[in-house]
Amino acid sequence: MGTSLSAPDQDDDFEDLAARTGFSLEQIGNLHKRFKHLTNNQSTLRRENFDSVTDLMWNPIRSEIIEAFFDTRNFQPGGTGSVREITFEEFLIVMSHFRPPELNMTSEQRESLRTKKLRFLFNMYDKDNDGKITLQEYRHVVEELLSRSGTIGKDTAKDIADAAMLEVASITVVHMEPDEFYEGITFEHFVKILKDIEIESKMYVRFLNMDTTTLCK
Repeated sequence: MGTSLSAPDQDDDFEDLAARTGFSLEQIGNLHKRFKHLTNNQSTLRRENFDSVTDLMWNPIRSEIIEAFFDTRNFQPGGTGSVREITFEEFLIVMSHFRPPELNMTSEQRESLRTKKLRFLFNMYDKDNDGKITLQEYRHVVEELLSRSGTIGKDTAKDIADAAMLEVASITVVHMEPDEFYEGITFEHFVKILKDIEIESKMYVRFLNMDTTTLCK
């Protein structure tokens, strides 16, 4: 895991993290206060620390959001698997995926931000890190989203997920033989599916009285 910040008031630590995440020094200070609040003033954060976050309590993909903080793919180049706890540095890197685009971003910077956000979302679905979102993985998330709303049952949610996956297959694969098995959504397919969705500003989280849509203001 990354280096723990035992003295977050050091300018060098702040400036290095600011360069890596895009957060300002003030934002990093505020996020560190929330990190210390979450961890009860400890140097590392664990999954159970999120139990007291009321804004996440009723989120239908709460477990996926929490797990994303411990997925090494989201804060470590070439990372695989998950860890039991993370440092503030790693927490901050994961939080940076929720930053909205800045007004003065170039088209290249905005596209880079969009790709990073899409990769982060893809990782949430691709739980086994095999480079594909399988029907089972996709079905799980759709069932969670739909069945927890209380309006439909698990069986109906499963049917909707299966139908949606078949539609995705028809979009991303030019031609499939009748007996051909659709292995799953690749990242390239995922980008294609979401090409018309302005994900850059829509992907944010709220917890601990912190709205990430305001982090660039």
